[in-house]
Amino acid sequence: MWILQHLLFILCTALSCVTDAAVIYVSGYEGSDVRVSCYYDQGYESHEKYLCRNDCGYSDVLITTSEKKKNKYLIGDYKSAKKFTVTISDVQHKDAGKYWCGVSRAVKDIYAEVRVEIKPDSCCDNVTKVQGYDGGSVSISCPYESVDQNNLKYICRGNQPSTCLQQAVVTSDSKQTTQFTLTDDRKSQFTVTIANLTQKDSGSYLCGVHRNSGLDVFSAVELEVKEWCSVKSSNMSGILGHPVTLQCPYPPQHHGNRKFLCKGDHHSSCTDMLNNQSRFTLKEDFSSSSFSVTITELEAGDAGTYWCGSDSQWSVANYTKIQLSVVFPQQTSTVSPNITVTSLTSYITSKHPKDVTHFMIWVYILPLILILFIIFVLLMVFKNDICKMQGSRVSVNTAETGEERRVSPIYDFREDVTYADVTFSSPQTMFTYDGGVDDDQQVIYQDVRTAGEN
Repeated sequence: MWILQHLLFILCTALSCVTDAAVIYVSGYEGSDVRVSCYYDQGYESHEKYLCRNDCGYSDVLITTSEKKKNKYLIGDYKSAKKFTVTISDVQHKDAGKYWCGVSRAVKDIYAEVRVEIKPDSCCDNVTKVQGYDGGSVSISCPYESVDQNNLKYICRGNQPSTCLQQAVVTSDSKQTTQFTLTDDRKSQFTVTIANLTQKDSGSYLCGVHRNSGLDVFSAVELEVKEWCSVKSSNMSGILGHPVTLQCPYPPQHHGNRKFLCKGDHHSSCTDMLNNQSRFTLKEDFSSSSFSVTITELEAGDAGTYWCGSDSQWSVANYTKIQLSVVFPQQTSTVSPNITVTSLTSYITSKHPKDVTHFMIWVYILPLILILFIIFVLLMVFKNDICKMQGSRVSVNTAETGEERRVSPIYDFREDVTYADVTFSSPQTMFTYDGGVDDDQQVIYQDVRTAGEN
């Protein structure tokens, strides 16, 4: 059957039997899907339809309505609209060229020529460069032709036209989002404003104008978001509890502008320090185009980043960034290699909180114990000396001889000796005994001297 159709197609071509209908033009981007729409006359609703290439021979037929889906082709017959469509998915450059929409008939088929154009999925030859600054805003102008005045406008990130409309960040229908605002003057351009810029907003953008037939029209923009800069950046330090003065120059033409000082890591979110802050005093010097802010009593919490300026719009090069640090009074003296116990304790507490207990034991408790031990030893030695001094004045008076003797504190007593009639006197302690000692018992005295020998 297909051989017969092929022969009939060649014959009809030679006899100008192919319909004179207008050529169908279809365009698409590489990697995207392309849909071919083919219309037919009433009465052919039940006939088979197909899409083919080249001479539409048997091997040239890509898909028929009896197959529904084949390889990368999907066909659908919409009889009420008297058309069938063929979707070609993931088109590549090789898919560009001439196609035929065919409707089967008993004698000869009906054909309509289709031209498919495949473009690279990127844009564009001309790119407009736009610059913005971190935390600020920027406006992007997107031109278009007058014929597209009433068409949908949009902008997307990246440079892939095939998915731009689906991934649009704002359109002329929505007009505004949290960060993007689209304004259409309906003459020659529409404008997209991007607020609260960050470094992540840098990159490629596409301005798009939707068209009902053919491809949308695009213009490319390259946005560069630079880090916000200031006219001057300085580092300062102040002493806790003492005043410190911050100097802020400004352009001469800003004499009449409001001057301010705010604190924060970023200028876009800093806190104004001149409102309800009695410790901050502003003084302006018109002769030098500068003003100063004095902090009367510096606190530890005053350390941080400050921004001072004279333009509420945060224009570039009109501000001074000041990094203020607060030091304690003892830190202002000459640096010494010696570390005090207080600073060492603070360091260990902040750096090694688990070792604080051990540190306190070694630094405080052990020295205290050592001092108490030394005092105890000294007391024992002192007590022993007192005992020696008292013992050296002990005297002995014997009953038999009547002699008085002094006894050294070094002596030896036998356990079985009985002593009697012992008397003590002051200042020299005297004691006597009546000889109540057995014959076989004796008392051994060492270093006994008579009283007369003293």
